[in-house]
Amino acid sequence: MDVAAGPFSIAAVLLALGGALKALRPADTATALRGVGIPVPRLAVRLGGAGEAAIGIWALVVGDRLEAVLVTASYAVFIGFVVLAMTRDAPIASCGCFGRADTPPSLVHVGVNVGACIAALVVVVQPGVGLIDVLPGQPLAGVPYVFLVVVGVLCAFVALTQLPRTLQAMRESYAS
Repeated sequence: MDVAAGPFSIAAVLLALGGALKALRPADTATALRGVGIPVPRLAVRLGGAGEAAIGIWALVVGDRLEAVLVTASYAVFIGFVVLAMTRDAPIASCGCFGRADTPPSLVHVGVNVGACIAALVVVVQPGVGLIDVLPGQPLAGVPYVFLVVVGVLCAFVALTQLPRTLQAMRESYAS
């Protein structure tokens, strides 16, 4: 098993989760895109989110080169968007990555996306890290592996949604 299997699985699940939430609630993502000068209708966001969800699920299960290339491309686009929003100082409360206003663009966001992008790039070079490849070799029928992936997803979700706001509140309290 490749060392990138866990990080790649986490990146794939985050992609699937974010895509599904955008497909269900496209308004904040559409607003965020408009905030940086990219007018996109909600239907396009909904379809793009469904595509992200499909790529994430496919990558999680299969984990080969093609899926890794698509995950890499997705996270590269996310990095570009977050950096664009930050450099333009766009008046948006959320990048819309989870389909609601809880993920402000931040350096933490860039870091998580870069980490996911790197994990996917490693899988482009060393494929075969999907659940169909990884779980058969895991102890206890893969339960510890799946548990650790879930913990990783939750940590990344909290880092994206709560950490930037917490850091901002700390900066503001020190400034006053």
